[in-house]
Amino acid sequence: MARRTQAQLQQTYREQALKMFPWICAHCGRECDGKKLSQLTVHHKDHNHDNNPPDGSNWELLCLYCHDNEHQRYQVADASGEAPPGREQDQPATFTPFAHLADLLKRKI
Repeated sequence: MARRTQAQLQQTYREQALKMFPWICAHCGRECDGKKLSQLTVHHKDHNHDNNPPDGSNWELLCLYCHDNEHQRYQVADASGEAPPGREQDQPATFTPFAHLADLLKRKI
């Protein structure tokens, strides 16, 4: 019963995240539309799967590869007792997937 409820909850926040965010991996910028949409996963930034604010502020869409990498880094850090390596919350993102969107929209087909 608990698994079924958890699966339903995951489906609900996945659907919400897919409506809120562009279908692009937040880490590597891989586009995942069409058949590849199933490769996008909802990652909880604080790693707390019960923290699901309606504004999606604890979520990011990651491709399967980046999501696995993110969790692997935390597992290694937990095993060693060190702080997880990688992105700091204070560091600004360097990848801007929509930097040239306005130019693309202006272009006539």
